[in-house]
Amino acid sequence: MKRSSTIFLQVVLVLIGIGSLSFMLWEPHAEGVNAHASLAQIYFNSFVIYAFLGSIPFFVALYHAFKVLGYVRQNKTFSQETVKSLRIIKYCALALIGFVAVSLLFMIGGDREDRPGGLFMRLLVSFPAIIVATAAAISERILQNAVDIKSENDLTV
Repeated sequence: MKRSSTIFLQVVLVLIGIGSLSFMLWEPHAEGVNAHASLAQIYFNSFVIYAFLGSIPFFVALYHAFKVLGYVRQNKTFSQETVKSLRIIKYCALALIGFVAVSLLFMIGGDREDRPGGLFMRLLVSFPAIIVATAAAISERILQNAVDIKSENDLTV
C-alpha cells in the first residue's frame, strides 16, 4: 500500500475519533430532557456514564487500527504486532457488542414509546461491530498463518 494511502486512512481514523468524541460530549446537551439540567445532572447519570464506559473499546479499537496502518506503512504487515493489534480490535468489537447487549437493561425501565427507537439505535451500533469483529478475526487468522509461514521460511534459510 502506498505511503500516502496509509497516511490518508490514519487521518480519517483520527477524524472519526474526534467526531465521535465531540458527538458524545455534545449529544447529552441536545436532549430535551436535559433542557434545564446542570452539567453535573447531565453527565453524572447512569446511562451517560455507561455510554462513556462502553465507548472505551471503540476508541481502543480505533487506536489499534491506527497502529495497524502504521505497520502497513512500515512494511511490517506480516508481523506479530499486526496480528496482536487485529486480535485486540476483535476483542474490542466483541466488548462493544456486549456493552450494547447489557444496555438493553436501561430500556426496560424507560418509556414504552421510546423502546423501538432505542432498539434500532442499538442495532445500528451492533451490526457494524459484528462486521468488524468478523473481519478482524478473519484477517487475524490469515495474517497469523502468513507470519507462521514466514517464520518457518526464515528458520530454513
